[in-house]
Amino acid sequence: MNARVPNPSRRQFIVGSTAVSTGLAIGLQFPFISSAQSVAATPEIGVWVVVKPDDTVVVRVVRSEMGQGTITGLAQMVAEELECDWKKVTTEYPTPGQSLARKRPWGDFSTGGSRGIRTSEQYVRKGGAAARMMLVQAAADEWKVPAAECVAAESVITHTPSGRKTTFGKVALAASKLPVPTEITLKDPKSWKIIGKSVQRIDTFEDKVTGKQVYGIDLTLPGMLVATIKESPVFGGKVKSFDAAKISGMKGVKKVVQVGDTAVAVVADTFWIAKTALDALPIVWDEGANGKVSSASIAESLKEGLTAEQAFVGNTRGDTKAAIAGAAKKVESTYFYPFLNHAPMEPMNATAKWTPERCEAWVPTQDGEASLAAVIAASGLPGDKCEVYKINLGGGFGRRGAFQDYTTQAVNIAKQMPGTPIKLIWTREEDMTQGRYHPVMMCKLTGSFDANKNLTGVHMRLSGQSILAAVRPAVVAQQKGRDPLVFQGVFDGGEHGFGYEFPNQLMDHAMRNTHVPPGFWRGVNVNQNAIFIECFMDEMAEAAGVDAVEFRRKYMGKFPRNLAVLNAVADGIGWTKPAAKGVFRGVAQMTAFGSYVAAAAELSVTDGNKVKIHRIVAATDCGYAVNPAQIERQVSGSFVYGLSALFEEECTIKDGRVEQKNFDTFGSIRLAQMPKVETIIIEGGGKDWGGIGEPTICVAAPAVLNAIYRATGKRLRDVPLKKSGFTLV
Repeated sequence: MNARVPNPSRRQFIVGSTAVSTGLAIGLQFPFISSAQSVAATPEIGVWVVVKPDDTVVVRVVRSEMGQGTITGLAQMVAEELECDWKKVTTEYPTPGQSLARKRPWGDFSTGGSRGIRTSEQYVRKGGAAARMMLVQAAADEWKVPAAECVAAESVITHTPSGRKTTFGKVALAASKLPVPTEITLKDPKSWKIIGKSVQRIDTFEDKVTGKQVYGIDLTLPGMLVATIKESPVFGGKVKSFDAAKISGMKGVKKVVQVGDTAVAVVADTFWIAKTALDALPIVWDEGANGKVSSASIAESLKEGLTAEQAFVGNTRGDTKAAIAGAAKKVESTYFYPFLNHAPMEPMNATAKWTPERCEAWVPTQDGEASLAAVIAASGLPGDKCEVYKINLGGGFGRRGAFQDYTTQAVNIAKQMPGTPIKLIWTREEDMTQGRYHPVMMCKLTGSFDANKNLTGVHMRLSGQSILAAVRPAVVAQQKGRDPLVFQGVFDGGEHGFGYEFPNQLMDHAMRNTHVPPGFWRGVNVNQNAIFIECFMDEMAEAAGVDAVEFRRKYMGKFPRNLAVLNAVADGIGWTKPAAKGVFRGVAQMTAFGSYVAAAAELSVTDGNKVKIHRIVAATDCGYAVNPAQIERQVSGSFVYGLSALFEEECTIKDGRVEQKNFDTFGSIRLAQMPKVETIIIEGGGKDWGGIGEPTICVAAPAVLNAIYRATGKRLRDVPLKKSGFTLV
């Protein structure tokens, strides 16, 4: 994804989503100092590794840590190739400003799309290998022996013939002055010692569990003031007027400022003073035409799209329309998936300090480069006069990556109070009603059968919002109006490819955009597509009179990795064996973010609507597994997200506004409701790396829905299930 500063007279800063094309920039002699220590005390060996005299190894990571364990996995990969002592490994974040100044040697800073490991493993591992070669060469030079006679292990370099030894710390300074290795060979996976091991997370420490860790919302700076903000409650609306005089005399209020055309902020000594004053501030909004939009009017637009002639094709095979027209029997169903808010525990916030000479921002961000681009654009200053410091973030889920509205707001407020650090904190209500929402979607599915109940064709018509049309219109233009992201999980090949091949198949999309801004919500479009196709697979299996697992297997011959995860969960749940009395099962599988995932659920239903999920067996084939323990945690955590959306979560629109303003109306499942999760890890990828944090979200919901049908005889096609009276107990 690219973000370009709009004024070409400023330093043009391009944020790219792919790895940096210039490689590792190993051997660049730029000082990089994250503490008061001198360059000589902490020599840089390449751009990924700093070795201190006490053999502490500092691994530089640019992906964001928000609970998913990414920095530990990245450090494992560097340490594997470096051959250092894992017990002495720590990490630090380079700043995006440093990266910009050095022509982006660390590559992409973005953390999203489950790319933290899988799209950076190659150059990160090479960084560790190059640093090892430089350290070994430095020791060999000191001993005046060939480097080929020396080996590194556990941060110790040994000259094999003589037995002489030295440590990384003793030769680090000399190593930092060596030229870049021209050829870098990575270790054979068979010899890995750290990759593939369930090592303890680097960020597991006392402050995190005692509440002492500083997140963006906790940051304090000398002379800092606090602001909070109100944006037009109707998306697309503007500020018509406000009466600052009504609150300017309140104790602790420093300033009332308009932020762009759409928002008003109050700056005060504390957040509570700012919030109280803002609540009392009379603001008149110009809502525009969007003030008349409702969930009902949006639904009508989506329903029209289900039968519209024009649609963008994402996957086609054979002549599906002819197969359906000539069918002896048809199965037809319509599903709905709502708007969803990211709702991280920490609301949006950022701190900024602006002067005519420099602008700095402290941001809890999933993408430091995107934050820096926002700072440059808002500040009016050249790129080399701006900097962003990444602060721990209390949840992201996609909200704090491509969308930097909160960063832009903080800078715009700080510009109106030059020289004063301003910490902008959104209220929970602002965070809930000014999100970048999971897109709303309907889906009509039609399956056709011949007289012998053989499946002849499947048509999947999606009708709903496009994320890319809103945030990456250039991509949509290149696709001649189509949003390929809409087809995640049912696309024709790729990292989100369809795991079945039917005699005739057609997946298309009638784009029906709304005024509600869409965003990349954890798992993105694969979440609803998995429900649509995997629940419909059960419907078609029933129409064909075939077991649900066997029906799936029939169309998976060309997709052995999909079949493998399906078989794994079927075996794990005991699919062919009778379940306990009153217990019912469901399955689902999907391809997502380069991984192959499946789930099988066991549940019971009492009083017709109270669902108790006893256990879920989950299988993940992510290629290489860097840290199995962390994979298990991510699978369980993703099921919390997926099941919360299935049972509890929805954002509805009334008078152009989001109605859900806090956790009392936008809930999450509780610990007591969470089922036991049994995780199966399959390394079936050979040489590939798949994602972890997002793929398995999608299979929990359809597996549970299919089991609920077997328990109740009711097909629930409208999410969330609370609308149908179903609760999770």
